[in-house]
Amino acid sequence: MDERKLTSHKGNGLNEAIQITVMDEPGDGGASHEYQVLLNSLRHGETGRALCRISFQNGPIQEAGFNGLSQEALIAICIDRMEGFQSGQFRCRENALALTKLQEAQMWLQKRTMDRMKRGVEGTHEK
Repeated sequence: MDERKLTSHKGNGLNEAIQITVMDEPGDGGASHEYQVLLNSLRHGETGRALCRISFQNGPIQEAGFNGLSQEALIAICIDRMEGFQSGQFRCRENALALTKLQEAQMWLQKRTMDRMKRGVEGTHEK
């Protein structure tokens, strides 16, 4: 596999120092499942300190069982952080808009799941 780096988060000092690498090829659904996040800390002279590895669900739950994180769970973490900022001294219009879009993304993913459950195809490769 050719190493693929994500760069859409770049834009300020911290995000320039964060390196996101896709660790696997896309699966049957077209999405990758494994990501590694490294931090190059200039202040401490470190390079490539691993922050975390994110493993998303790989395969339909009915076949593969629970084996990774969902997008909904990751978005829930981001929503919690933005709600925290909005309740504190960093409250601003941009944070409010970002929070709204995260909540909207969460709602659409949950709607997709509910629709799949109603059709009896949730947890499978069926459409």
